[in-house]
Amino acid sequence: MFTGLIQSVGTIHLHGKGVLIESHSSFLPLVLGESISVDGVCLTVSGLRDNSFFADISEETLKRTTLGEKSKKQGFVNLEKALRLSDRLGGHLVSGHVDGVGKVVNLKSLSNSWDLEIAWEESIFSKYICDKASIAINGVSLTVSEKKQKGDVFKIAVIPHTWSNTSLQYLKEGEIVNLEADLMAKYAESLLKYDFVGFKQREAPKESSDLSDDWLIKNGY
Repeated sequence: MFTGLIQSVGTIHLHGKGVLIESHSSFLPLVLGESISVDGVCLTVSGLRDNSFFADISEETLKRTTLGEKSKKQGFVNLEKALRLSDRLGGHLVSGHVDGVGKVVNLKSLSNSWDLEIAWEESIFSKYICDKASIAINGVSLTVSEKKQKGDVFKIAVIPHTWSNTSLQYLKEGEIVNLEADLMAKYAESLLKYDFVGFKQREAPKESSDLSDDWLIKNGY
């Protein structure tokens, strides 16, 4: 489990069946088997070298995240060590299990922040987004400033400290990013599917996005 507060920025390279991540010495030392968030993806340290570490990477991870393409061009990645139970939770609970990817559709530099506009590539995840909700973009804990009325687009306001201390500063319009929706929203959705009196799964509405008065009454709301 992570917080989305980035501790270092490194570079990623393909290496055999996995990846090699080079980092600043301040991020070290690491131990074998340790979990590291790499651009929002939870990876396991499988080898160590001076100022770098190796991690195995599965076909599923390559398919659902940007790490495969990024490692081909030795791109910048955000790094965070796993959360200790005694740590402050300054961001939000981030599992490192990426839901899908999104595209940067607009990027503006403002006087005191950067305005980042992202579109989900898979619309099924946009239901977890609402104004002022938390979301992890390339592992960075951020707050949704606006959800567009049409489509699967949302905006993020990035402050200067976050911009200059993460790989977000290297983003360009059209670039693909890793997205993880708030874990609490996904748990809430799962729980609402069940009637805990009889421990039976509730009947889903015919249209998942359209709740009727009859369906709410029938299911005890």
